[in-house]
Amino acid sequence: MKEINFTVTDPLGIHARPAGILVKEAKKFSSKITVIKGDKSCDMRKLLALMGLAVKQNDSIVVQVEGADEDACAAAIEAFLKENF
Repeated sequence: MKEINFTVTDPLGIHARPAGILVKEAKKFSSKITVIKGDKSCDMRKLLALMGLAVKQNDSIVVQVEGADEDACAAAIEAFLKENF
């Protein structure tokens, strides 16, 4: 399992448009991708659940990637997060 620790720097946090693109990116991989914020977690492939985490600027999240393509998946997700959030 790969784990990514990330602090959101975007003033709007994880908001609708880029979150939708993030979900599309996650769906390219077969690995299970879980986003954790505090005591809440969700599947990154579910937009409404991701939005339900209400991730704001300066919030820290953990992304866990587990599966056959976890290396490529973790690298792509981490690059997307750094580029967009």
